[in-house]
Amino acid sequence: MRAVRKLCKALTRSRTGNATMLVAMGVPALIGGAGFAVDTAQWYMWQRELQHAVDQAAYAGAWALAREDSEGYYEKRALQEYGANISKTDDFDTTPTVQLADYAGGTDNSLIVSSTATRTLPFSSFLTGGSTTIRATAQASFAEGYDFNACLTSLKTTGTGTMIGGSAKVRAACGLAALSCSEDAITIDGNADVLTDVIVACGTIDAEDNDDVIVENVRGLEDIYADLEPPTNDTPRTYNCTGKGKNKQASLLPGTYSGLVVKCTTTLSSGIYVIDGGTLDLTGNFDVTGSGVMFVLRNGAHVKLGGSGNGNSLNLTPMSASDFIGTAYESQADQLSDILIFEERDNDPGQDHIFNGNSNSIIEGLIYLPSGNIRINGTADVVAQCLQISAYSIDIRGGAFLETLCPTKDATKVGSSTPDVRLVG
Repeated sequence: MRAVRKLCKALTRSRTGNATMLVAMGVPALIGGAGFAVDTAQWYMWQRELQHAVDQAAYAGAWALAREDSEGYYEKRALQEYGANISKTDDFDTTPTVQLADYAGGTDNSLIVSSTATRTLPFSSFLTGGSTTIRATAQASFAEGYDFNACLTSLKTTGTGTMIGGSAKVRAACGLAALSCSEDAITIDGNADVLTDVIVACGTIDAEDNDDVIVENVRGLEDIYADLEPPTNDTPRTYNCTGKGKNKQASLLPGTYSGLVVKCTTTLSSGIYVIDGGTLDLTGNFDVTGSGVMFVLRNGAHVKLGGSGNGNSLNLTPMSASDFIGTAYESQADQLSDILIFEERDNDPGQDHIFNGNSNSIIEGLIYLPSGNIRINGTADVVAQCLQISAYSIDIRGGAFLETLCPTKDATKVGSSTPDVRLVG
């Protein structure tokens, strides 16, 4: 033992071969550290690819959900987009999970896509004793885009386009719209009573009692008749009543009239009636009947519809597409059909058109007044199967009652809102 102790003391005093020993001891740690760095770089690469793939999958699935025609294929679209963005981890990743989720107080208004990649690497497995799993998750919210139809549409693009005030009552499930992008594009007084499925505007809407149907700041609303020119009939005509007393009546033919003021019971044959200046005045206490007619307003002509009390009846229906077949307007038959009153665009801008109405009025079709304001007065009492009004501005006031039973699908298309998709997690 004395000899062993002597040898150990001699070794501790010796400095020969120390560098070799230190290197020998450090090499395993050096090689292990370098190997672990290589494995870490691999993990980061997997993570980046997985995250990009699930991000794109969530986007694609959410966009599918935001459109009615593709919402049934959201999972397929998500998986397609995931597969298109996976390459390095394609052999050891899992099939991603795709599920709907609630977001920001909504219900099933977001999509979550998750995936993992699991693999054994030489150096990290030596330390951990097993494989490594990398996980990536993405969440995308979505809001659907909608097609908007409306049967009461104001066409001015600035200022207040539609105003409903006083104790007016409006029943129009087919919708209200305003192309104005200003504040208070539509204003509904607190005392007015409006029932509708949607109120949409490019700008804002002041209608507190209708918050559940309001859609504001919708860009891209449009006048689908903006490029359509009214037809004409240049045959000169005059208005004359024949007979005496209560038997007086007028039977009118299509053509051009220098104003048309009813003064007796009046029947209009089917066709185009051009009112060249003056007034189309149907407010007299006389019955007026016209099936398949269109009134075209030009050179400052304006309209007065309705009657004096409920002693008369108005029964007006528009031309159909078939009425234009064989005429110079056959190519525009579908666009011109169902327009009852068509105002030329340079027809005295800002002019008031009056709609008094009465409980005996049966007025169908579209009243299209791109230059003028239409006022539906407090005496108006109008119930129609499918009456539509598109005017530069609309003013419904007093105790007016307006009801149109036009189905939403048959109302005038005014535009669409853009789907909103966002990556939120």
